[in-house]
Amino acid sequence: MDDSIPSGELRLSAHLARPSSPGRGLGLVLCHGLPNPPRGAATVGTTYPDLADRLAAETGWVVLTFNFRGTGTSEGDFSARGWTDDLRAAVDVLTARDDVRGVCVAGFGHGGMFAICAAAGDERVRGVAVMGAPLNFHDWSRDPQRLLGHARSLGMIRTPGYPPNPASWVRDVLALDARAAAARLDGRSLLVLHGALDAEVPLADARALAASVPGAELRVVAGAGHRLRHDPRAIATLLGWLERQAPQA
Repeated sequence: MDDSIPSGELRLSAHLARPSSPGRGLGLVLCHGLPNPPRGAATVGTTYPDLADRLAAETGWVVLTFNFRGTGTSEGDFSARGWTDDLRAAVDVLTARDDVRGVCVAGFGHGGMFAICAAAGDERVRGVAVMGAPLNFHDWSRDPQRLLGHARSLGMIRTPGYPPNPASWVRDVLALDARAAAARLDGRSLLVLHGALDAEVPLADARALAASVPGAELRVVAGAGHRLRHDPRAIATLLGWLERQAPQA
């Protein structure tokens, strides 16, 4: 990330990829997912600027990728409301540009879940693409305090004493529901892309998500696991979806 964008009082590390041809076109917000051990939050999203550059070059879109709060060199600490606010702030940045006439959002893993939840209440977002996205955090509901400890262990929470109200923090995270949010997309385009052998997020989540939106595209990548960011077939499918959005803009 070589730039930054504002999100409330915070600064988020970011990268803006511009197409080579001038003109007024579409914009894409590209979202990473949750960090994984052992490297954790410090390095999550490091390959996304390269992907943003490729998408901009091949589609002619302006592509903005960024680190959610609590990851990379972005300020702040992870929370459900905070990540939703960060995504909307990124949409603000693109919609304010003179060379952008419409915005879509794409996200991998939990970044896809947040993309749907943020887009549902933001009519500026014309379409959403999600790759390996879960429906919710309900796997953590049996031991919600472990979720808070997990976020700290990954480096997503850095401030001593945060959150000030742990019970409220956990409640907000567990309240996220991508399927309910997707039902409020009101006819906007939705691509649901999933690996057939994803061991982290069940394929049933993708099927349920796509079924909640009439006309949604469900694409299952044969033999693929959860890391669709590095699967050329998944990226080709995303590129095809982006190309199909241009005539609708």
